[in-house]
Amino acid sequence: MAYNSKDLKEMSRAVRAWALHALKCAKNGHVGIVLGAADIITAIYANYLRFGRDKFILSAGHGSALLYSVLNLCGYDIRSLNSFRKMDGLPGHPEFGIDGVDATTGPLGQGVGNAVGIALAEKMRNSDGRVYCLCSDGDLMEGVAFESMAFAGRYKLNNLVCVWDDNGVSIDGAALTDADVAARMSAMGWNVISIPGNDFTKINRALSAAQTSDLPTFICCKTKIGAGSSLAGSNRAHGYALDDAEMSLLIEENISSTGELLWSDVARRRVDMLMVNPSMNVSGVKMPSTPDIISTRELSGIYLNEIIRAGYPVFGGSADLGGSTNARVDASRDIVPGVWDGNYINFGVREHAMAAIINGFVSVGMRMYGSTFLCFSDYMRPAMRLAALSKLPAIYVLTHDSIAVGEDGPTHQPIEQLSSLRLMPNMNVFRPCNAAEVAVCWQMALRDNNSPSSIILSRQKFRQIPTPYDASICRGAYVIRPAATSRVRATIIATGAEVPLAIDVAKILGAGVQVVSMPSVEYFKRQSDEYKNEILRGFVVAIEAGATAPWFEFADAVVGIDEFGTSGPGGDVYQRFGFDADKIAGDLKKKIK
Repeated sequence: MAYNSKDLKEMSRAVRAWALHALKCAKNGHVGIVLGAADIITAIYANYLRFGRDKFILSAGHGSALLYSVLNLCGYDIRSLNSFRKMDGLPGHPEFGIDGVDATTGPLGQGVGNAVGIALAEKMRNSDGRVYCLCSDGDLMEGVAFESMAFAGRYKLNNLVCVWDDNGVSIDGAALTDADVAARMSAMGWNVISIPGNDFTKINRALSAAQTSDLPTFICCKTKIGAGSSLAGSNRAHGYALDDAEMSLLIEENISSTGELLWSDVARRRVDMLMVNPSMNVSGVKMPSTPDIISTRELSGIYLNEIIRAGYPVFGGSADLGGSTNARVDASRDIVPGVWDGNYINFGVREHAMAAIINGFVSVGMRMYGSTFLCFSDYMRPAMRLAALSKLPAIYVLTHDSIAVGEDGPTHQPIEQLSSLRLMPNMNVFRPCNAAEVAVCWQMALRDNNSPSSIILSRQKFRQIPTPYDASICRGAYVIRPAATSRVRATIIATGAEVPLAIDVAKILGAGVQVVSMPSVEYFKRQSDEYKNEILRGFVVAIEAGATAPWFEFADAVVGIDEFGTSGPGGDVYQRFGFDADKIAGDLKKKIK
C-alpha cells in the first residue's frame, strides 16, 4: 500500500520521537540529521523499499539514530534504542551485521561506494532489486563518493537512487560542497531531480520517477538541519548541543500513536532478506606447470584463470592495471553497461571507489577481487579497513610488491604498506613465493567468508624454490629448506621473492641453517606454541623487502628496508639496499653461533 502525505507525516513524527529518545538516552550523537531528514527516510521505507528485495544504505552514518528508529519501528531484531552508543549496545555508526543494516558507514563517502557495489551486484545476478542511499553534504565532499558516482553513471546503474540531504551545513559551518552539485551529477550521467526535503508529495513524485529512469537517479532534497529546534539551520545542530529540557520537549511534540500504528502495518508486511557470504572451495583446481623463473603476479594470473575456467563465480577487476597485475586473464569477460553476464570490470583509475564498490558487491553474497599496485593500496585503505571491520571476504590482488619494482622509483616502491596491512585486525595477508603457495593462498582467501584477504605479488621474475610435498602451507609457515644437521643453529624466515635469497644465504652459512617460508604471518600466529617452536629454532633472522619493525616479534635480527627506495633497474635497487646473499651472510656470521 502507498501511504499518503498525512500518514507519512505521522510516521515521520514517530521516527523522530524514537530517534531523539535514543540520542537523549546516550546524551550523545547527531540531532541535526534526525530532525532534518526524517521525512526522507520515512517515505523510502514506507512507500518504496520492497523488503526482501531492495536495500537501504545510510551513507550519512552519523544519522544512525534515524536508521535505528526506522528499523525498530519496522520490527527488525535490533538492540533496544536505550542502548544507543553504550557498551554492547547499538553502535554510534551503523555496522553491517545488525539486522537491517546493509553497510558499515560513518567514514563519509563509503556508503555511496557500497550502494554502487550492491546496485552492480543486483544487475549482474539479473535481479530487479533497487538500492536507496541517503547521503549528506559531508559525503559529497569526499572523493570516494564522486569516484563511485562517476562509475555508476558510466555503467548506467538505473537501479540506484541516491538522495542528498542538502542542508548546506557541516560541522565547521557552511558545507563546502561543489558550487553546483546538480550540474556535476548530471554531467556524470545521472538523472537529477531537485525538491524540498519536507514535502511528501514531491518526495513521493521524485522516488516514483526514479523507478522508470534509464539512469541512476540523484534527488537533491533541500532540508534544514535541526528543523524545529532552537538551533535550526546552525552548524551547532549537527551534534548533540540541545539541553535535556528541549530534547524532552521535542520528543513529546513528535510522539505519534497514529504513526506507530501505521509503522506496525509496515512491520507485518516486512520480509527478511537472508544473505550469506559463501565459502568457496577451489582446492580441486590445480596449478598448471609453470616455468622455473617467473613472477608471482604471473602465477596468480595463471591460477586465477584456472579458477574461472572451472566455472567458479569469481568476479574481479582492476583500477586500470589489469594487464600489469595479471588480474585480467584469458577467461575474463568484460562487464559493460547493459551487458551484465561478464566477470571482469575496468574500474578506471579509482582505487578507493573500487574497494568501496567491492564491499557492497561482496556484502550481498558474491565474491570479488580488485587489483592495483601494493603502493596504491594506500588509496584503498579506508574501504579495506571497513571490509575487515564488517567481516566482508573481499580479495585484493596487490602486485609490484617491493623496491624491486625498479625504474618507476620510490613513488611506486612500497616500504611500509605490507607490514601496515598485517597490522589491520581481521585482514589476511598472503605473500607467496612459488606456484604451490600462490594456489593455496587463493584457496584460503576464497574459503574464508569472514575476512578480507590481500594477496601480495611480485613484479619481477625470480627463481622458484619448490615446496616440500608434505609441507602445510595453510599453517602460514613451514620449512622450505631443512638444515643439513640435526642441530639447527639458525632459522631464516622469508616471504615471497626473498625466499630464494634466503636459500642462498643459508647455503653460504653452511650446515645447521634452515629456511622457513612464511606466506601468511596471520595464519602462523594462530598455530600452537609447539608448532611455532618447531619451526623457529636457533637464532632467527627475517628477510623481507619491507619495513623491519614487526618482524622482531619472531626474529632476533631482521634484514629489510626502512627508507624510501630509488629509481633504477630492479636488481640494482635490490642490491643497493642490502638484498645480497654475500653481504647478508657476512653480517650474520658474526651473530650466529
